[in-house]
Amino acid sequence: MGDSTVESVLVRYIVDDVDAAIDFYTGLLGFAVQMHPAPGFAIVTRGALRLALSAPGGSGGGGQAMPDGTVPMPGGWNRFSLEVTDLQAEVERLRDAGAEFRNDIVAGVGGQQILVQDPAGNPVELFEPGR
Repeated sequence: MGDSTVESVLVRYIVDDVDAAIDFYTGLLGFAVQMHPAPGFAIVTRGALRLALSAPGGSGGGGQAMPDGTVPMPGGWNRFSLEVTDLQAEVERLRDAGAEFRNDIVAGVGGQQILVQDPAGNPVELFEPGR
């Protein structure tokens, strides 16, 4: 890896509907579309984060089947975290827009957080640092 500076981070999420995921991430979470070269693939960005959205079962790329035939699927518990300044206000805004949450706001040692789901069921953590 060397000592090069990281300019961005790429995270891949498997999503059932790339267009619905683009609408969610750009419309509700402030991402911008970097590329959308095919119906089954797009990259959206927010700051240094690049989020690759891949439909399962596509030919080539991150959505293709594994050697044993297993097809990648959305969901799971791994996630990235977006820092917000007013978590309660963000939750209300997203709920008003129809977003679904896995839990309620919880407090931890570093602040408070909640998990919102994209249209495919992938979690995104919204985090407000403690004061």
